[in-house]
Amino acid sequence: MALEWDERMKTPNISEKSITREWFMVDATDAVVGRLATRVASVLRGKHKPTFTPHLDVGDFVVVLNAGKAKFTGKKETDKKYWHYTGFPGGARSVTPTTQRTDNPERIMYAAIKGMLPKGPLGRQMLLKLKVYAGAEHPHAAQQPKPFTFLQTKGA
Repeated sequence: MALEWDERMKTPNISEKSITREWFMVDATDAVVGRLATRVASVLRGKHKPTFTPHLDVGDFVVVLNAGKAKFTGKKETDKKYWHYTGFPGGARSVTPTTQRTDNPERIMYAAIKGMLPKGPLGRQMLLKLKVYAGAEHPHAAQQPKPFTFLQTKGA
């Protein structure tokens, strides 16, 4: 018995108008930076939705709280380096997570999530939906963010 082509069998084409966005809140206290970053990046991309489309920004807003309390595994706290370039000859600079945690703790989580998003205009658009704060206070109470509970996987 052969199936006949039917309108019900077509894959729906998602448009910008049909995208609905939610606000989620994540507490990074005692969470491993990389493992939390993968889950947050997945929500920013929209991979948790059945309407995920790789070429569109269908993700949700994410507010990460207590980013300064996230931890690293192993010796990354002292051995890892964040590099940037000043634009001048010999201007390569590096910062360890220990120094970064005292100066600007939000950047640790921000850099980890940014590295897991697509590069280019689409990734930059997704990154605008990320809000990272070092403490437990945030100015997004009016959006009523829901606490996002990640599925615990074995070993996580």
